[in-house]
Amino acid sequence: MPGGQVEEGESIKDAAIRETKEESGIDIEVVKFCGIFQNVESSICNTLFLAKPVGGKLMTSPESLEVGFYPLEQALEMVTWKNFRERIESCLNEDTQPFFIEF
Repeated sequence: MPGGQVEEGESIKDAAIRETKEESGIDIEVVKFCGIFQNVESSICNTLFLAKPVGGKLMTSPESLEVGFYPLEQALEMVTWKNFRERIESCLNEDTQPFFIEF
């Protein structure tokens, strides 16, 4: 699940595209804004999008341990970091979008 900070003068959407390329080697097209998870205590907002691959080649980077395409259930089982599984499930549930979740 690629992520990172928005650089000065960069849009949130462009940051998502850049971070995905840097962390996975894949070029993406953002197809939908899904929502926001806000860590109130740490003053961090995570903006979540759905995207589709449009090019590039899978490769790890200093920011990624493993990259790949997996069946959904297998991918969800692999996600163990904090509330990242909830983030993915929220992005896949169109009934709750757009969402704003504070934690």
